[in-house]
Amino acid sequence: MSDLHQEFTLTPVGYVSSPLTDRASAPKQGTEGAPEAWLVFEPDVLPALEGLRAGDRIFVLTWLHRSARDVLRVHPRDDARAPLRGVFATRSPDRPNPIGLHPVEVLQVTGHRVRVRDLEALDGTPVLDVKPILAREPGT
Repeated sequence: MSDLHQEFTLTPVGYVSSPLTDRASAPKQGTEGAPEAWLVFEPDVLPALEGLRAGDRIFVLTWLHRSARDVLRVHPRDDARAPLRGVFATRSPDRPNPIGLHPVEVLQVTGHRVRVRDLEALDGTPVLDVKPILAREPGT
């Protein structure tokens, strides 16, 4: 088996706790009216939250567990009037590996929970990782 086709396992580090439960009524992007939500982390990864503070901007990587994995082309934003495009040229949640990438702002860190804004992920969505959004230095 070539490295390209190697299978591997991802283990969620937590999950999303959100009032969003229905994909059809959820905003397409977090900045389009997503409610505040919580990232709830597994106890064994709590040391990884050290240094995370309110006001930080982070990327949350999720596994979009309700998405179709056999979709390769979509009408952007589910608009049938828009020409079909390959999913790699869109933000569609339906794709071969439905990894979500969500830029959010940290509002609060308390114990194993992190409250965020601008997260459009549905309740129960597995969290794969969190990474800081690095500010660019002037002139770089």
